[in-house]
Amino acid sequence: MKKAIWLLPALLLAACGEAESGSSNEEENLYITTSFSVLGDIAATVAGEHAEVDYIVPIGEEPHEYEPVPSDFRNVNEADVFYVNGLGLEEWLQRVVENAADTDVVETSTGVEEIPLEGEEGVDPHAWLSPANIPYYVDNIVADLSERAPDAAADFEANGEQLKQEAEELSAQIEEELADIPEEQRLIVVSENAFKYFGADFDIDTDGIWELNSHEEGTTGQMNRIIDVIQDRGVPAVFVESTVDPRYMETVSDNSGVPIAGEVYTDAVGEEGSGAETYLDMLHHNASVFAEGLTE
Repeated sequence: MKKAIWLLPALLLAACGEAESGSSNEEENLYITTSFSVLGDIAATVAGEHAEVDYIVPIGEEPHEYEPVPSDFRNVNEADVFYVNGLGLEEWLQRVVENAADTDVVETSTGVEEIPLEGEEGVDPHAWLSPANIPYYVDNIVADLSERAPDAAADFEANGEQLKQEAEELSAQIEEELADIPEEQRLIVVSENAFKYFGADFDIDTDGIWELNSHEEGTTGQMNRIIDVIQDRGVPAVFVESTVDPRYMETVSDNSGVPIAGEVYTDAVGEEGSGAETYLDMLHHNASVFAEGLTE
């Protein structure tokens, strides 16, 4: 799978200047901005050599409540297109768009079968955590890029088909990896209940201390409820996310006697060297952590 091209805002400005006076190949390349790193990796894989791709929310931060900075407005303003997830994820998006130029905003999750939040209004935005949903993301990006750069449409299509094939193969691997988890232990518990789509794919229940990071987090009632759930189910482990303060789950673990088995990735790919640097790598990493933690 091709690596994404992550560029700092200052380098992007320099690159734009070079493109104006540089080679014709640079002039033909698109500049794509995405809301967060997961979409950045998918877009860069589909676009290949025909685009430079940046993302707004830094790795290690979560997109639900991210506060845009001036360079974010500039990046959106200079982009040919701004790819977002949609499904209510980017609550700050309107502010970005209002302060930027008329950059096209494209929701990449269009077509996904939505899963509602539990006990709250709205839908779960974490559709990308299901490898079965990758065709929606890929096809939406391929269609949009093909309109913007028709001469490269065949490459976009080929790259997209390759990514969809790899996601399908990964899904089969994950199915096999999770198969040995006993029925009563098939429950993923994280801080934010972000794995609903993943759970629907692989017949595994999910729960969290809270539903969304942008909502009320870590109240006493929420903590007590999830402690009761994991004790009643007798699960052998719970998990923490790379973009969420681990202290909430550490408190749950301490008070329930159920250990934290590992860290998983939800709202961002992993840092260099994490083994979860790409979209597919993060899905594979998550499945391996769940399988190991829940079969003990």
